[in-house]
Amino acid sequence: MAKIIRFHKTGGPEVLQLDDVPVGDPGAGQARIRHTAIGVNFIDTYQRSGLYPMPLPCGAGNEGAGVVEAVGPGVTSLKPGDRVAYTGAPPGSYCDVRLFAADRLVKVPEGISDQQAASIMLKGMTAWYLIHRTYAVKAGDTVLFHAAAGGVGSIAVQWLKALGAQVIGTVGSDEKAALVKNLGCDHVIVYSRENFTERVKQITSGKGLPVVYDSVGKSTWEGSLDCLRPRGMMVSFGNASGPVAPFNIGVLGQKGSLYVTRPSLFAYIATRDDLETAANSLFDVVKTGKVKISITGKYQLADAAQAHRDLEGRKTTGSIILQP
Repeated sequence: MAKIIRFHKTGGPEVLQLDDVPVGDPGAGQARIRHTAIGVNFIDTYQRSGLYPMPLPCGAGNEGAGVVEAVGPGVTSLKPGDRVAYTGAPPGSYCDVRLFAADRLVKVPEGISDQQAASIMLKGMTAWYLIHRTYAVKAGDTVLFHAAAGGVGSIAVQWLKALGAQVIGTVGSDEKAALVKNLGCDHVIVYSRENFTERVKQITSGKGLPVVYDSVGKSTWEGSLDCLRPRGMMVSFGNASGPVAPFNIGVLGQKGSLYVTRPSLFAYIATRDDLETAANSLFDVVKTGKVKISITGKYQLADAAQAHRDLEGRKTTGSIILQP
């Protein structure tokens, strides 16, 4: 029997419960993984709350790392004992043992710990596609990254600096401001007391930005649009403050022929080639030290609800993980 955190109804963190479920031998194309570390992400809270509807009961979690225990028929790319990591559907990574599609697993290279791998597959590859694919940041670009102290933000800030960009980061407290300044942010805005739109206009001498990366959602939407220069791109990739309300698309024309995109990681790693490209790029930038991974919170599997409370309560920075 495996221990797994599931929710049988949607709601707050209290709906998460620890269940026992059977885990059999892997079927064709599958591998059985024993987790050593599990990532915790905002998408987990969106699924649990019902913002992203899921069939119930549903396992929580979308990211993990561990060791292959067994492989099913037809699997030749993996063997028992391999260290692997993954992100993606179906959810259910908050567990000690699970079955998963072998072709969606990537081997963890030497120089990357299991805890690092578990905390960067979703967040790190999200940072990769945002700054390399959705809008390909060039040296000299000035960009705005909201929630710069968070899991994705703390990785993206460092990666952006390695690309030669000027980075404006928003945070919610002076403590987080000091953290992202240390990561390399050129300008830090504490949005709880500063108007980030006005500060961006000051920093850019009124010219605006080519791109804004926004995982906050509802509360920063309008201000973010006003930070863009003509033909700039608004990248809305999260809903930490709630979903963006419906809006009149004509606003984009009024504000300078803006582009808006609502990307998701899984569309960018849908093929095996794309998955390997993203993972290898991420592993390389971590191994070289250009991006340092900060794991600031470790929770026992049974304490998943508290991990969600802390994440949603903005009490965390960097990455947090569960330990089976």
